This record gives sequence, C-alpha cells and structure tokens, in this order.
Amino acid sequence: MAREFPDQDGGKGAHWDAAGGFDPRAEAEAQAMAIAHAQAEADRIAFERVEPRPMVQLASDTYSLRGLVWSPPDGFETYGRVVVLHGIQSHAEWYLDLGRTLAALGLEAHFPDRRGSGANVENRGDTPNAQRLIDDVVERLEALREREPEAPVGLVGISWGGKLAAVVAGERPDLVDALALICPGLVPRVSPGLWTRLGIALALAIRPRTTFPIPLSDPELFTANPPAIEYIANDHLALRRATARLMLASRTLDRRVRRLVKQIRTPTLLMLAGQDRIIDNARTLDFLRALPSGDRTVIDYPDAHHTLEFEPDPYRYSVDLAEWLLDRFARISGRRRRPPPLELLGQ
Repeated sequence: MAREFPDQDGGKGAHWDAAGGFDPRAEAEAQAMAIAHAQAEADRIAFERVEPRPMVQLASDTYSLRGLVWSPPDGFETYGRVVVLHGIQSHAEWYLDLGRTLAALGLEAHFPDRRGSGANVENRGDTPNAQRLIDDVVERLEALREREPEAPVGLVGISWGGKLAAVVAGERPDLVDALALICPGLVPRVSPGLWTRLGIALALAIRPRTTFPIPLSDPELFTANPPAIEYIANDHLALRRATARLMLASRTLDRRVRRLVKQIRTPTLLMLAGQDRIIDNARTLDFLRALPSGDRTVIDYPDAHHTLEFEPDPYRYSVDLAEWLLDRFARISGRRRRPPPLELLGQ
C-alpha cells in the first residue's frame, strides 16, 4: 500500500512505500490518473463548445433544404457520419441533445429538415410525391459518400422518419452501412379519421395542396414531461397541417416499406418506448423479425414515451444509439476509438 509524502525529496506528489522507499508503480499510476483527469477536463471544455452549424442542401429540383450539422470538437476523430430523419411534426431542433451526444462521441451528425417542415418555409407541409422525399435523402447520402467514400454512413429514422429511412435502406443499400429506427412510424396507432381521409381523396382530385390537420395535436402523445409538453405546444416550427399530397406520399411510403421488407439486409437497430401511444410496438417488432438482416438489435425503454429525446434522461437513448453505430462502424473501418468520456454527457 502506497502513501504520499509530499515533503520528501522535494517532490510534492511523489509516491513512497510504507518503508520510505520510492514506489515507481504508484508513481506511474498517479501520473496516468493525472493525465486522464487533464484529458477529461480538456474534453469537457471542448464539448461545451460543440454547437450545430446550419446546413443548406440544394436538392436536384432546386429546393433549398435546411437543417443542422453537428461535428466532433476540433482535434477529435470522426468515426463516421449519420443522417437523422425527423418525424412528421418535428424538426431538427427537437433533437439538440441527440446531436450533441453523437458529435461528442465522434460522429458527424446531419439533421436535415424535411422539405416543407421545420426551417423549410417554402411550400409548407407539402411535397410533390413520395419519390421526391426519397430523393432528398438519397442525394444527401450520395454527397457524404462522394466526400469520403471509405467513411461509414448510418441512417437514423425517428417516428415518421422511420418509414422513409427504411425505404431508402431497402432501395439503396450501397449508401447505408447501418440503419437505426427510433420509435418508427411503420405501424402507427394514430391515423386520420374517416372524414379526413375522404377529404384527402377529394382534394387529390381537385386541389392537391389543400391542407389537413396532422392527427397529433395533443402534445401528451409524445411525452409525459411537462416542460417538453409546453415546448411542443408552443413550437412555431412544428408542422400542424399537411397537404393532401404529403398525406398521399406517406401512404405510398407505407406500401413501399411493406414491399421492401425482405430486401433490408443492413444491420438494423430498433428502439422502442414502452409507453408509446403513437406506435404499435408489437407489430413493429414483427417488422424487425421479418428483415433478412443477420444483425438485428432491439433496445426497449419500458417507462419511456414516444419521443425519447424528451425523457428526463435523454442521454440514455442517445448514448445507446451512438455506441451501437460506433460498434458497427468499427467492424467496417477496423478503426479503434478511445473510450467515450460518458461522464461529460451526464452519465
């Protein structure tokens, strides 16, 4: 057992054994600990400075797609890139904790706002068709592949974005190395009522840009967290209404997902919230079981509600997601990474 005698030999902090002799092992351990503490402090300072930067992607039809990009701090390695697709009502700013965590753990995270949603005010709540939404995602993934062909790329779909992510992964497996579906809207429990569906059908024939309410008007469908409920209720960027064309695009994606289920061989993660009032978890699990992918993972949060980002401890799911992605990326690249400083992320 070593003791510290700061005054001996003029070496404050030098380690000596009980008999008064110098203990090199204890000294080495102390130096390693000091280095680790210094590194942790440097990490903390760096991570506190991590902020998203705005992004603008010019789509092939000239629509300007806005969003946010989170990058690892200067001087830190980037182990891969991730594109995160938000839900029907949400947008990139709902997922600030997720973006910061992914970047802190070495992932460049892209959060594009879907056309007509979030910061994209042009043609609010509209899309020409489902293929245009798919193309928007494919074009971003292609740009990342072209920028660094050897870097792994993950695709994450949250809520409604899950169906879009699944279609892209099924149709363009060359662009997606890992697929994560977070409470995905593959089998929703909430849908437009009969009269709304009839109105949509009529509008498609005469005025396809007529808007209809998205059937998620109650913020408590997303979360039980009071501050988050208030945020959703007052969020001026949230999408409350969608055109008949966007409603049709959503149904088209549903059909394409069902057709593609046997083609998704990408490593796939499914994250579910036990208290979800929007998603049918049991049938969503059936979807995962039907995938031919040999690498399928399920993480269940029994006490959580639909939007995991708004849970009291959002770092739990975001670290789980980052760790899963990093593990799959390491299998592709063979690159080892240093242990993540989870204590800086609220762990």
